[in-house]
Amino acid sequence: MGRAYEVRKASIQKTGAARGKIYSMYAKEIYQAAKNGGTEVSSNAILRRLVERAKKDQVPSDIIKRAIDKVNSGIDENYQVATYEMFGPNGSTLIVECLTDNLNRSISDLRAVANKCHIKVGAQGSVLFNYDHLCVVGFKGFTEDEVVDALIENNADFIDMEVSDDMIIVYGNPQNLYQIKDSITNKKTNTEFEIDEISYLPKEKVTLSGDDKVTFERVLALLDDASDVQNVYHNVEL
Repeated sequence: MGRAYEVRKASIQKTGAARGKIYSMYAKEIYQAAKNGGTEVSSNAILRRLVERAKKDQVPSDIIKRAIDKVNSGIDENYQVATYEMFGPNGSTLIVECLTDNLNRSISDLRAVANKCHIKVGAQGSVLFNYDHLCVVGFKGFTEDEVVDALIENNADFIDMEVSDDMIIVYGNPQNLYQIKDSITNKKTNTEFEIDEISYLPKEKVTLSGDDKVTFERVLALLDDASDVQNVYHNVEL
């Protein structure tokens, strides 16, 4: 077993612009989760998970509170997840997730990136089949046998498991994320999840060099600057 999971997470640079992008991303996600499932963190599992992740990423409490308070005050905004597929240089591919209130703006921004870097935006399904869509949960303080027992006791379905240093990483279908986490916290209530993601993992990776690598890094930088882009997954070994 084992998929050699790598945490593909946008690096938090020490600039106001970068921090502002991360704060804005979380504010939109938290608002939409509170709007869809209620503003009580204790009874809204999706909202609770987002708040926990935001705090771990050092998002100020007042930003979290304002996002939830917008729902209580009756402000009506609508964000939707849009997934786009892109072909980069020399066999590289990308999956770009946007959280947006304007689909025309999102695709326009992505096409601008594609034009600047001379790459292509693919049709729906043209890239996705090369990735596994999985939840990934990582934590410490357990043995493999203890984790398997906990998952079985809770009837939690999972696909794979691996050990990375002293961390256990469990893979499952996205809909099983909360059941997997509940299985672990039922055993140890103070368990901290160091990885808690729903991710696209490439089935095969490519290595880029020279101009191809430079182009790909520019693509990532431009996507990071796009206001609606939430997550970028790719098959490049960096």
